Amino acid sequence: MFSVIIPTFNNIDYLKICLKSLKKNSKFDNEIILHVNEGIDGTLDFVKKNKINYSHSHQNIGLCSSVNIAAEKISTDYIIYGHDDMYFCPDWDVAFEEEINKIGHNFFYLSGTMIQPLNGHIQLNCGKTHSDFDEKKLLSEYKSLNYHDFQGTHWSPHLIHKDVWNSVGGLSEEFNPGIGSDPDLNMKLWKKNVRIFKGLSNSRVYHFGSISLRKKKSLKRNRGSKIFLKKWGISVSFFLKYYLNGSEYEFNKCIITKKYTGPLKNPKISFFYLIELLFCKLNYIYNKYF
Repeated sequence: MFSVIIPTFNNIDYLKICLKSLKKNSKFDNEIILHVNEGIDGTLDFVKKNKINYSHSHQNIGLCSSVNIAAEKISTDYIIYGHDDMYFCPDWDVAFEEEINKIGHNFFYLSGTMIQPLNGHIQLNCGKTHSDFDEKKLLSEYKSLNYHDFQGTHWSPHLIHKDVWNSVGGLSEEFNPGIGSDPDLNMKLWKKNVRIFKGLSNSRVYHFGSISLRKKKSLKRNRGSKIFLKKWGISVSFFLKYYLNGSEYEFNKCIITKKYTGPLKNPKISFFYLIELLFCKLNYIYNKYF
């Protein structure tokens, strides 16, 4: 049904949890494809022993390049990109299938809903690391936690039809190691007239919280924002707010999102839109020429 692409970087303890959940909690016989960066912690031996479909690089080539390389190996019509520190909850793939059938065409960007110990769409502490992960608690409580389908998603795990993915060239590799690549992908989809950007409440994952990204000591989180600004002439926050209509904020350590109301339309021009656009342009000029 789906091709699940997961880049991994010496993260075997979390990867095992992720792969176990995909095997245990998926309704469909989904294709799983890994890209192994380095793999010197035993990951490479593990995937070989378990005959998991994978690509490999001897060095860490970054999230964007990893996903693009793995995507070349897919054999289904749908690409799902997830992280190696995610636990996929039961029937996560059923929700995606049902939504695809409702839409009836391929121009969409769908995502799941993240349950996290801190700062997720849904806050539930079932462990902050692989060593204290409480799978039993998660499975007994995840369905009872109310949430809604939400607008303007740029989150993982996300689902895209392979033809749409290929038409925009996958993830933009100038965003390696990865920060900023998701909104950039959304902007490329927007330029292709995709207007359905929807997060599905019923497709849920437990996310330990960007373990892979946090351990990259050289990562500078503002780098991706600057690349986005120079590429598109507007900021990530402006794009999310006025294009995807998905502005969010944190309240009591939870991410609050807008309820999904249907396909998006072009941004409404208002006084505040123009003021914020002016600041974007000034920031663009400063970053490009100074």
